[in-house]
Amino acid sequence: MNDCDINVVTEFSLSPFSTSRMNEILIFSGFSVMYLLAVVGNMIIVALVCSVPQLHTPMYFFLCNLSSVDIIYISTILPKMLSILLTEDKTISFYGCMTQLFFFVICGDSDIFILTFMAYDRYVAVCSPLHYTLIMTRKFCRTLAMSYVILSVANSVMFTKMTSTLSFCYSRLINHFFCEIIPLLLLSSSDTENMKMILTVEDVCLPVLSLLIILISYARIIYTIFKMRSSRGQMKAFSSCSSHIITVLLFYGPSIYIYMKPESKHSKEQDKILSMFYVAVVPMLNPFVYSLRNKEVLGAARKTFHFICYRVAVIYNK
Repeated sequence: MNDCDINVVTEFSLSPFSTSRMNEILIFSGFSVMYLLAVVGNMIIVALVCSVPQLHTPMYFFLCNLSSVDIIYISTILPKMLSILLTEDKTISFYGCMTQLFFFVICGDSDIFILTFMAYDRYVAVCSPLHYTLIMTRKFCRTLAMSYVILSVANSVMFTKMTSTLSFCYSRLINHFFCEIIPLLLLSSSDTENMKMILTVEDVCLPVLSLLIILISYARIIYTIFKMRSSRGQMKAFSSCSSHIITVLLFYGPSIYIYMKPESKHSKEQDKILSMFYVAVVPMLNPFVYSLRNKEVLGAARKTFHFICYRVAVIYNK
């Protein structure tokens, strides 16, 4: 029997960034602030959407879903990376690595589905406003939400199960700051051609098809907006779509570049930076994009803040 077949992997080593200790401390400080902003910002969005009645619409329902997923997304990856930067202990257990991979795939797939559903919501709102309430019903939105959860979990279970059965005989150093599937496949001593083929097909079918649907939706939206006679109506339609467009560009830009570009010996550090962009930067920016550019969210935030201040003042005066 080959020794590699009976070699049991108990842990891996992660390789976040090749830099000096001083730079690692600076990176730790920066990403600690980023993590805090992302979690608090997205929690505020979730709290506002759940508690303010005027935000109980399909658009904000999907925004609440996006914020919830982003909290899990960034919490799956950044705490371990911050721990490595702080303690210089780069090890991660095998089960910890598989758990990280599991939630990474779920959250990545979920973001793709949610952004696609949000584009469809905006398409119906702008292009078929009279039928909006008939199409985007509460039951339909919940069905879409349940469908992306089931599909994302099923896909994640498949990839995690396949990855967990691979052999890692020659090296256990993952050249990344988290357990991402491509570095694990490159590290494995097993035959990974079938997994790579499945991953390539999925990269084409899911993100590219999703982006194509979003682009077609916005092509129709832009065409409809230019047909509007009222400049006020045009501005309102553009305003309702602008936040989603920014989020799509931030998420899909680095993602597609990483997965579609050819392999390069000198691209690993660049891949880490780009991965950090859609894993950490986008979840941090989303609450700001949807709050600072959205009068309804800002209005709900002000009312909630004034109500909290009022209740605190009442309790204090007692």
